[in-house]
Formats: sequence, C-alpha cells, structure tokens
Amino acid sequence: MRTKLSQFSFDLPNKLIAQYPAKNRDESKLMVIHRETGTIEHHIFKDIINYFGEGDVMIFNNTKVFPARLYGRKEKTGAKIEVFLLRELNKESRLWDVLVDPARKIRVGNKLYFSDEHDNDILVAEVVDNTTSRGRTIRFLYDGTEEEFQKELNNLGNTPLPKAIGRPVEDIDKERFQTIFAKEIGAVAAPTAGLHYSRELMKRLEIKGIDFAELTLHIGLGTFRNIDVEDLSKHKMDAEYFRITAECADIVNKAKEEKSKVCAVGTTSMRAIETAVSAEYMLKPAEGWTNKFIYPPYEFSIANSMITNFHLPKSSLMIMVCAFGGYDLIMNAYKEAVKNEYRFFSYGDAMLIL
Repeated sequence: MRTKLSQFSFDLPNKLIAQYPAKNRDESKLMVIHRETGTIEHHIFKDIINYFGEGDVMIFNNTKVFPARLYGRKEKTGAKIEVFLLRELNKESRLWDVLVDPARKIRVGNKLYFSDEHDNDILVAEVVDNTTSRGRTIRFLYDGTEEEFQKELNNLGNTPLPKAIGRPVEDIDKERFQTIFAKEIGAVAAPTAGLHYSRELMKRLEIKGIDFAELTLHIGLGTFRNIDVEDLSKHKMDAEYFRITAECADIVNKAKEEKSKVCAVGTTSMRAIETAVSAEYMLKPAEGWTNKFIYPPYEFSIANSMITNFHLPKSSLMIMVCAFGGYDLIMNAYKEAVKNEYRFFSYGDAMLIL
C-alpha cells in the first residue's frame, strides 16, 4: 500500500504555533512516548535526564544559523526587496544562491543595494542568473577580505525566522534561534530539538556519564517546503550538506555495540545518520549532500530513541517522526498534544520517543 500525504493531516489551531521561545531553554514541555507499551507521559524538558544513563549517547547537529534574510533596494527605482541567502556557491567570486521577493521585478543585470541603519550603502550585489521563479544567483561586489565581507553580511542580515512565526525578528531571536552547541555556519534554520538544551542541563547529563556525538547538517529551506504530491514515494527532498566525522561514528558505534541508548536529537541528526549506514548497519564517517526522505514504512539502523519538536501537519518532519514512532501512536500523541495545548513548531515543545 502506498503511503499518502493526506494520512498526515490533523487540525492544528493557529494559537498553538509558538511565537516565542520558552522563558528558559530546558523548561519547555516534554512529552515522553514509549513505543513498546504505547504509554504517553507529560514532563518538562530538563526531566529528560531521568531517561538516560551512563554510556548512552545523544547525537547533536552542530550547524549554526547565519543571518540569511537581507533587506535591500533595487537600483534606479529604489523598490524594496527581500533577499534570502540560501547558500554560498563560490567564495572567491562571492556568488550566492538566493530567493528574492518580490521576484517579478528582479532581472539579470540588476544591482541591489544593502544599507545600514544610517542609510549608508554597505554591500552591492549584481543579479547574474535566474535559477527558478523566485530563485536567483547574485554576486556581491566587495573588495575587502573574506572576513570583512562575512562581518558585513552578519551586521546587515536578520535571523531567518520561518514564515509560520508571523512576527518581526526581535533581539531575543539572535540568541534563542541558535543552539548552545552551534559551531559550523551554514544553516538557514535551527535544528529545533537542540534548542531545548541549556548549559546547565548539558553539564548534568555529562556528570551522569552520557556521551555526546556531534555531526553537521546544514538545514536549508527545503525542510519547510510543502509536499505537493499525494504519493510520498514521488516526493523529492532538496539536498542538504552534511558531515559525519570518524569521532562521531566511533562514539555512536561504541554505544550500539554495548546496547546502550543512541538518541538522535532532531530530525536533521536522524536524516544524517540514516544517510551514512554501513553494510553492517553501523554509522560510518561521511561527507556530502543528502536528499534522503524518510516516510513509513522505514527500518531505522542507528538510533533507538529520538528527541524532536511538534511539527506542522503534512510536513516531511512530522512524516519522519511517524516512521520512527509508529503511525498510530504518533497521530494519537499529536491529538493529545493539541488537547493539552503543547506549543508547536520551531519555538515549541519537545517529544522524546523511546
């Protein structure tokens, strides 16, 4: 039987899409789901420590969100334009893949100006290619060093909150739309399951003997793209860059051999490890691009537990969670989450699946 998109629909009241993060990172709600018994428990996130012990491993995505949303104006007309940086194509020539809005006014050859709060033009870019209806390739015309250029981008850019968070970016977002272990710059969205970890909680987990493994998967906008096919076998994910080091693979495989818990923190960590499975069903070091789309039925090879946020209906993230937790159990858990007014989406509450 084919897996259909419409099976992953549920009623989500708009008011449950979290507009702001919880006051403290580790004090959002936590729903704990036991796959073997089907039981569901309600806790707060810091209670997660009670479900893990010495030798267990948590796998984190250490990608760092860059301030990808720029506001500029078009040469001559001065028309306002939003430019969303997707990824750098070429460092030397400062070529970037971007989305522009409104797209219809932007043509190849147009120059775009980006100014600071005093209206001084800081960066100029030229449109060099039309890639899709909204997508363009632009070249920044900048003579300074790479370090200076990145600094200007950082100063001008805004935290790329997803559109479902329907408010302007505020100062709080700079810190809170970033995990505390973010290191490798390259994501346009945060790996949201990791947002619940505070420094205090990490310390307590470490003292208890829980090991941490880090990988990198740079989250692109494709994560939020609507799936527009009913037959999920026909859906194509956008490719995202990932890297799993030998150190990460060793930590995970040791826990697997010892039959300890291996917990994927977030759907992005899960996608990365499922892309790098050896013939012996162990994790192998790997680097490249993954467009892996996980939907039921699916046999997972590496992790035996998972932490994730509550996702939007019919999203690729929610579909993957159903593949891991079991369709009926997760759909039931989502109903329970709505009833108990759990907060959904990037700044929302968390779920632990055991």
